[in-house]
Amino acid sequence: MSRPAVKVVGGGLAGAEAVWTLASRGIRVILYEMRPRTSTPAHKTDFLAEVVCSNSFGADAPTSPAGILKRELRSLGSLIMECADKARVPAGKALAVDRDIFSGLVTEALENHPLVEIVREEVTSIPEGPAIIATGPLTSPSMAEEIKKLAGEDYLSFFDAIAPVVEADSIDMAIAFRRGRWGQEDDYINCPFTREEYEAFIKALTTAERAAPHDFEDSPSWFEGCLPVEVMASRGLDTLRFGPMRPVGLPLPGTDREAWAVAQLRQDNKEGTLYNIVGFQTSLRWGEQERVFRMIPGLERAEFARFGVMHRNIYVNAPAALDPFLRFKGGPQDLFLAGQITGVEGYLESTAMGLAAALNAAALLLEKPFPRWPRETAVGALLHYLGDAVERRFQPMNVNLGIFPPLAEKVRNKARRAELTALRAEEALAPLLEDLAGR
Repeated sequence: MSRPAVKVVGGGLAGAEAVWTLASRGIRVILYEMRPRTSTPAHKTDFLAEVVCSNSFGADAPTSPAGILKRELRSLGSLIMECADKARVPAGKALAVDRDIFSGLVTEALENHPLVEIVREEVTSIPEGPAIIATGPLTSPSMAEEIKKLAGEDYLSFFDAIAPVVEADSIDMAIAFRRGRWGQEDDYINCPFTREEYEAFIKALTTAERAAPHDFEDSPSWFEGCLPVEVMASRGLDTLRFGPMRPVGLPLPGTDREAWAVAQLRQDNKEGTLYNIVGFQTSLRWGEQERVFRMIPGLERAEFARFGVMHRNIYVNAPAALDPFLRFKGGPQDLFLAGQITGVEGYLESTAMGLAAALNAAALLLEKPFPRWPRETAVGALLHYLGDAVERRFQPMNVNLGIFPPLAEKVRNKARRAELTALRAEEALAPLLEDLAGR
């Protein structure tokens, strides 16, 4: 008796990862992606796994929490990690990608897989299982309503914003300079401010006109990990100077003096022709972005390849709504939720939830036990957070040291604690890898 194909709704990072994970295990998959027929406020292409916010996938150091997650995904055969490694652009100790190359590689891999069928149409209702809903933070209104019915009142939303991208040859390198913090790789372009320039910039930023919210955005609740730059600036004159614009470790060329503040730009494509302004996600009107961001020293004549935009992100209250296997409590046993909509935050955290949901769906179809993720692993720590966080204060979460279980012995040195956490995670993952390989 042939097994039914798994329906995956949503071709973002989580959906693409879920499709690849299932197909790699010999399971037929039908992937439904509404673009390009129906687009979103943030997407610009019809590629699968389009990167719409920052092009950085975070730290790649093996002992950082993000690095631990990357290592686990690579060990599990992640398509997203394979394509990200191939599309890498210089970003110091972080993993950043050329957006188009990355998404093109993911799209090509899935289009060419014999067990994958891609249907370009919008799904407006929950499909019959087995199915994985990976519609992401930009879920269409019709599907969002369907998910709300399953999640009930335990349905939440927040708002996110995208940083602008400028053309590299429009940056004035007589003012800006290349340097990594603390003398590390020169992968970043730094725009230094004097005190007077900085204070004038903050005044302009906090008084600039913001984009008018849609009716569902009357009282936006921003996720603290991705605040618009103008919201951060409104919290105090020095907020940005001690945040994304901190000048520490970036002395001015030929001196040992630091600027009053620094705006950093990170390479956005393989050719190095585009750079995004790090930490400058914004909801300002496009004309205001051009006016205000050209006050950044070195960007006076900047040509903007892409302005920042504000969009609605949605997620469920995972501790209240989901079981340990990413299914709705009391819902169909063959319907799984995946990606950022589960309540994780970040590209690879979303990818990890796509992989986990797919492994659960595969186990169900193959009549195997669900994989048991040790909490000592990065993926296991994220899954544990989704089930263990306080319901009434639930907020999306990135991978971080705080969600891993404490070490057996207290270690005060953070670097040493991270190193031991990484070692323990690697050891904890080994039995699961062996179990999955034998299925």
